[in-house]
This record gives sequence, C-alpha cells and structure tokens, in this order.
Amino acid sequence: MMDEKMMQQNQKIEERMGKIKNKIAVASGKGGVGKSLVSGLLASYLAKEGFKVGLLDADITGPSIPRMFGVTEMPVQGNDGIVPPITKEGIRVMSLSLVLHDNSSAVIWRGPMVANAVRQFMSDIEWGELDYLIVDLPPGTSDSPLTVMQSMNLNGMVVVTSPQQLAFEIVRKAISMSQTMKVKVLGLVQNMAYAVCPKCGENFELFGKNEGENLAKLAGVPYLGSIPLDPDISKLADNGEIGSYEKDYVKSIVDNMLKGI
Repeated sequence: MMDEKMMQQNQKIEERMGKIKNKIAVASGKGGVGKSLVSGLLASYLAKEGFKVGLLDADITGPSIPRMFGVTEMPVQGNDGIVPPITKEGIRVMSLSLVLHDNSSAVIWRGPMVANAVRQFMSDIEWGELDYLIVDLPPGTSDSPLTVMQSMNLNGMVVVTSPQQLAFEIVRKAISMSQTMKVKVLGLVQNMAYAVCPKCGENFELFGKNEGENLAKLAGVPYLGSIPLDPDISKLADNGEIGSYEKDYVKSIVDNMLKGI
C-alpha cells in the first residue's frame, strides 16, 4: 500500500512534469558509447533554436553533464523547490555532482537509493515551464531508468550506440525495455562512427563499419544520424564549452528526432 509521503511525491512529480511539453530520455543500455554527449548536444541545439530547455543528469553514479557545460554553482532553495543552475546557453541543469561536497568520491548507493534520488530530481526541482526536458539516463535497464519511465510520462527516447556489434546488441535491450514500458523510440544515434584524417579528409572507421542506418533497421527504429570521433568534442567538453559545438550532422540528428515527436 502506498504511504502518504509517496502519494504526495507522486502528486508533485505530476504537477512539475505537467508544465513540461516534451520529456525525452537518452539511453544506451551500456556505458561508454557517448550517451551524455548526445544528451548535451540535443539540449544545446534545442536551446539555440529558441526553446526553453532543461537537462536532467539521471546518471547518479557517473554524472558528467555539469562538467561538459562548465556549471559549478550549487542549486539554491526557491519558493517552491530547488532552483537549478542555468548554463550560458540558458539550459536548466540538475545533477547529483552539483550537490556533492567531493565530486571525486564514488556514489556507493543501492538501487532503491538511486531510484529515490531520481524521483527527487523530478519532484523537488523547480523546472518551471519548459519546451523540452532532456534526461540523461544511466546505462542498463535497472531501477533508475525504470523509475524515469514509470514516473515521467516520456514523449520519447533516443538510443545511442557505437559501431561495435557487442554495443549494439546491448543497446537493443534498452530498446526492448522502452517498448515494454510503452515509450516511443524516437530513433538511434551512432556515436564514434568514424574519424576524419586531418591531412587528407578521408574517413576511417576505427571501431567497425559505419552501419548506423542498417542497425536502426535491424532494431526496427528510425535512424537519426551518426557522430564521428572529433577531437574538438573532447576539448570543448573538458573545458565546459560543449554548448558551442556546432556541426551540420548534429543539427540533422535533432531535426530527425523532432519529426518523431
């Protein structure tokens, strides 16, 4: 039986999420394929198009979003909840790393604690009225992504993979989970698809053949586009300036995603 505190939290989540027009999760099924990068790029391009955007770093044990955007200030207490910091691009950001005293310490939490933290990000944060809330999910198909899917009433999910067949096989589990939870898969993004030679301009497929479109067909989901290995991405992310990264292929990914909403 649901206790009164849980009922109040559910009501608050419904109230806050009801002010957000579109809630989009970014998932991978496994770590290391660039899910947080894709989340950051989606949020950045939507903000550049003039939309009101929020970015929720739900990857509790591996938060990286604030560093990518150069956000260091802590959230503050507002009249109706916690007010998240805002990036220079105007994106409202919330992450566990913003409230930890020592960001280098490991977050050693069991599943229920992680899931509860994600619920608090939805119930206690003053997101306000947004056009889009991008949610960077943790890898896998366990408590935390399940909590988001059950509580947030998502408008869709973007899945991220890399060219390796092993990565794609695991990503298919995230697609299967979304289908089980009746969450629409907006499409697949293939990250680290190739590298461009700085001297001759030739594309090198370092991690396997660039078959993003074929992989999407195999999974039965739309293909949104591919992102190459680009040293500028690492440099900008390390310097907290990922919001300034501008490439036509990222714009194309965002445009293709919006067609599916």
